[in-house]
Amino acid sequence: MKYLGLDLGSVTCGVSRSETGFIAETVETIRFHPDDYDQALDRILSVIEREKPDIIVLGYPLLENGDAGERAQICEIFGKQLEKESGIPVKLQDERNTTKDSEAILLEADVSRKKRKKVIDQMAAVRILQYYLDANQ
Repeated sequence: MKYLGLDLGSVTCGVSRSETGFIAETVETIRFHPDDYDQALDRILSVIEREKPDIIVLGYPLLENGDAGERAQICEIFGKQLEKESGIPVKLQDERNTTKDSEAILLEADVSRKKRKKVIDQMAAVRILQYYLDANQ
């Protein structure tokens, strides 16, 4: 089974993958115009064509109390559209604290602010996918 992990933001989407179903790794960060999810979808579909995953894991940004706020609702709609367009099942994965965790890892590794900004979305996508893989093994 091949997996693709996505951390969808309002201008970027971090992408990760797992070839084995055990360990997630970074792929790239997709950039798109602010809140232009059609453009994001097109770019993600290109990655899907290249990576050929069996399952897509999309970060689900729930609020701290577990409620689905506006960002989570955007991800729900985006996930349904992505599943429809790609024909690949999309699983939503609670992503609370993944960006914060990723930031802490990069700080501990002494990665510069400029470089952190470039890879933070990919790292968050790795955390999202890894949480899913760990929970579903």
